[in-house]
Amino acid sequence: MRVAIVRTMPEPSIDAHTEGVIAGLKVVRPNWQIAEFRPVPVDRTSSSLSVRIRKNYERFWRFPKMVERQAADIFHIIEPCEAHIVYGLRKRGKPVVVTCHDLINFSYPGNLQTSVQLPIISTAFWKHSVKGMQYADHIVAVSSATAKDTTQILNIEPARISVIPNAVDAIFQPSPKTQVAAIRQKYGISPETICLLNVGAIHPRKNISNILIAIQTLQQRGLPFHFWKVGADFTDEQKKIINNQGLEKHISYLGKPDKSTLIQIYSAADMLLAPSLYEGFGMTILEAMACGTPVITSNVSAMPEVAGDAGVLVDPTNYQAIADAVCHLHKNPVYYQELVEKGLARVKSFTWERSAEKIAEIYEKILYKKQLQVVAKT
Repeated sequence: MRVAIVRTMPEPSIDAHTEGVIAGLKVVRPNWQIAEFRPVPVDRTSSSLSVRIRKNYERFWRFPKMVERQAADIFHIIEPCEAHIVYGLRKRGKPVVVTCHDLINFSYPGNLQTSVQLPIISTAFWKHSVKGMQYADHIVAVSSATAKDTTQILNIEPARISVIPNAVDAIFQPSPKTQVAAIRQKYGISPETICLLNVGAIHPRKNISNILIAIQTLQQRGLPFHFWKVGADFTDEQKKIINNQGLEKHISYLGKPDKSTLIQIYSAADMLLAPSLYEGFGMTILEAMACGTPVITSNVSAMPEVAGDAGVLVDPTNYQAIADAVCHLHKNPVYYQELVEKGLARVKSFTWERSAEKIAEIYEKILYKKQLQVVAKT
């Protein structure tokens, strides 16, 4: 079988998912031919009109036409933002699968508008793209929450949707104690200090403001803590909160480290704070647990699916609950260790080989159904 994997312009989280799926497919179906196709990268942050025109030409004309000309038994579009390619492929009778990571922009339009220059036009393009999933042969949803959204928002029947979770790379493991000690020493974190961590973006749904209020509560309670932010830097508004509440000495922004350094940071932290208001999956939850770090996350959206009983689930709108969870873990070392062990055990079931096997079975079922249809016509 020849499988065409249709990628997106460079995007770290989507690239990690794509590479995981491809690696998994090569293990579970070693005789298949996996062909990758991706658009020519264009600077999406540029305000230049010519760059914007070139980006849209690439995404919505040249790249789709190039994909349509490819010879493959099945096409797998790896991200719903590229699902506009489905329209042309289906006109040519080519089988298509689309992976849906989330439909966040329907619930949080500002999530998209803060990252583009022309929000009205970009939102229209985005909606046109994701609605292409309605014409795909099958949808892979990374969580039950995302599958539910796909049915409710796009009116895609559940029978055409399979829930296949993301996985965590095997490289994510607890770092040696010497590395943990070195990282904490580098950033001036004493052994007695509770080191809290958040990894990712700063969109409103990430609930960073509520985390900061919870941290202020910890300060008022007199707990020895420090908060590390990794990924996107704080917004100007969030920096004002930090300064106004006198939290500067308790908070450090660590930038966007490479994967090996990120693993050390996960391992050196005492807890991951991930109380998002909405997630299509929640990769940082898996990554933290794989590194032996307990997770405090939300009791809504996809996060309970990922954390299971290996994380502390809280109401993300209740900053007191977030602070209480930190205190409870700090004061109960036995419970803390139980979560460490549960997390390490839980992530073992989230492998790219397991996810790839389920994806491969979807390809095979689609092609078998197509073959039956051909036989019936003859």
